Amino acid sequence: MKKGLVLLSGGVDSATTMAIARSGGYSVYALSFNYGQRHAIELEAAKRVARQLGAAQHLVIDFNLREIGGSALTSSIDVPKDTIRNAEPGTQNPEFSTDQSVICNQNSAIPVTYVPARNTIFLSFALGWAEVLKAADIFIGANAVDYSGYPDCRPEYLKAFEDMANLATKVAVEGSVRFSIKAPLLQMTKGEIIRRGISLGLDYGLTWSCYDPQENSAKEQKSDSPEADNKAPDRQTLSCEALQASELHAFRARYRPCGRCDSCIFRKKGFAEAGIHDPALQ
Repeated sequence: MKKGLVLLSGGVDSATTMAIARSGGYSVYALSFNYGQRHAIELEAAKRVARQLGAAQHLVIDFNLREIGGSALTSSIDVPKDTIRNAEPGTQNPEFSTDQSVICNQNSAIPVTYVPARNTIFLSFALGWAEVLKAADIFIGANAVDYSGYPDCRPEYLKAFEDMANLATKVAVEGSVRFSIKAPLLQMTKGEIIRRGISLGLDYGLTWSCYDPQENSAKEQKSDSPEADNKAPDRQTLSCEALQASELHAFRARYRPCGRCDSCIFRKKGFAEAGIHDPALQ
């Protein structure tokens, strides 16, 4: 079976990308990063998704971009809230040519949630692992429609990285592997992405999108926990599926999305466009 390497954050886009790769007949190798991000709880979602979609291996690499900073996701800079509006019919993101109505920022500046060179760093790790695995295809959930305007989500950027990958690796130079950067969601709206994932059996209740997760108070956690009804599960007697459900319940009892960052709003609009209730809000 051919091998595909997928960058998996645990969000809607990366989870859908992994489901698409699996549906294409790939043995999927998932790669996630604990890079000092404010929303590191997304890694719990990544683990859930990798498990549901049957990853051949899920690797989590640790490094600290807080040492560099420069982003609201890796420093004390506040995560912007309520900055997204609906685009007027027929308007386009000025960075891209597309015939679809998009969601855009109220100004054209790249937002402070951009992490300096993040996709280049992520793809470089992915390329290294792909070379070891001899996996020609590297999947990334980049999107150029319903997105925040990050420069490293552009088609030109992805093509440039692909060209570099085939210039800078031993297996490519020797001719045994020709690398391809695959971004199947690039020109899809968030609603289209969600509908595609649903058609592939993806459980979006396992995913996490929020950039600024809020931790519930101890009282709120207790009132929403199995123990509140004297039904605390016995981990030793639970099936694997039931244990995973219990862990997800505990996760939701502890954390909630802010509902106001760009990522939350894109997710909300995507489920509205798809006409589907967001299972993560149950």
